Amino acid sequence: MNPQTKLTEHVLPDSQTVETSRLYLEGIIAGFVGAATIAIWFLILDTINGRPLYTPSLLGTALFHRGEWLASPETLPVSLEMTLMYTWVHFLVFCIIGGFASRLLGLAEENVNVGFGILLLFIVFEFGFIAAALVLAETVLKALAWPAVLVGNLLAAASMGGYFWRRHPNLIIRP
Repeated sequence: MNPQTKLTEHVLPDSQTVETSRLYLEGIIAGFVGAATIAIWFLILDTINGRPLYTPSLLGTALFHRGEWLASPETLPVSLEMTLMYTWVHFLVFCIIGGFASRLLGLAEENVNVGFGILLLFIVFEFGFIAAALVLAETVLKALAWPAVLVGNLLAAASMGGYFWRRHPNLIIRP
């Protein structure tokens, strides 16, 4: 065996590893785009309503303080600490979802019949999220107005979908 060949085999990753890494990086970027879209959407709404950063502060309080302040969310003071903590978790979750979505799109590129199932999975996931939020976080959704949450999620899905569409222009989805 040639020593140079052995060295090359261990130094250079195989093409499947490179492709998997590319898909996950693409997913992280798409997740970041989706999370930023929702964050900007609620920053605009909160600013229009005269309470910038209210939404992430409310959600951070609900997430990290188990709803201590949620008896009267309208009197909740805006907390930069809660905003930053929630924003960190929000971006992390979206990057994980983006990585998962990107990996599924990689599978759909290999098998065109898988794409429609993936599309249905994300539609069910989106409405499942809204339904779960209505049941588990009714007080939060009353304070935020669920149509604004729905629009924010649809904007995030559209922005992530647009990013993926640019990255996978030849993707074909068949039922």
